[in-house]
Amino acid sequence: MNFGIIVFPGSNCDHDCFYVIKDVLKQPVRYIWHKETGLDNIDCIIIPGGFSYGDYLRCGAIAKFSPIMASVIDFANRGGIVIGICNGFQILLEVGLLPGAMHRNTGLHFICKYINILTENRDTVFTDICAKDQVLKIPIAHNEGNYYIDERSLRELEDNKRIVFRYCDADGDVSQRSNPNGAVSNIAGIINKRGNVLGMMPHPERSSEGELGSSDGLLIFKSILKACKGLK
Repeated sequence: MNFGIIVFPGSNCDHDCFYVIKDVLKQPVRYIWHKETGLDNIDCIIIPGGFSYGDYLRCGAIAKFSPIMASVIDFANRGGIVIGICNGFQILLEVGLLPGAMHRNTGLHFICKYINILTENRDTVFTDICAKDQVLKIPIAHNEGNYYIDERSLRELEDNKRIVFRYCDADGDVSQRSNPNGAVSNIAGIINKRGNVLGMMPHPERSSEGELGSSDGLLIFKSILKACKGLK
């Protein structure tokens, strides 16, 4: 299975993702510079975290116009698997592959710490090997992670089980107390209608080995690997 990691000026989690795919999962992977347009022989695209274009204007707003993104949109529309992590999630919102927008965290501070997320939908290519309602310990690192969507669209996400992860406590309780950034309905990750595009604010690549304090993030990458192998 072949992974491609998109790299923008300001990306800083691309190497972390590369390490997890190449050295932990032992899968072929290559960097894809944002000025490229070819996605030949790629099975899964990772849009990593960081500060694409320095987060000027707003997070992901300039990355939206990079040449590679037209190819990513086409890849996703054809059913290709795409995961956007943190800034990658913000970029997916900007290009319209996922609905909603990101506001600044309610406390107006950058937050970098381990949090817990509830696996609300395990029937996806990103959570297939997770247990039902499994709580994952995965870190966040963002200043604009306060996910917003209007009430009508939120109901659509709810009704179609497109909310994959919600912020929770260690026992799986979803409440305002367990919401680190003010995201509507504690949303930490969502998928598109087709189910092949995931955006999530927590960083699974930073929790893919026990030495890091948690290996829960590896479940997401292993689920993708299982799904892609099953599609071949």
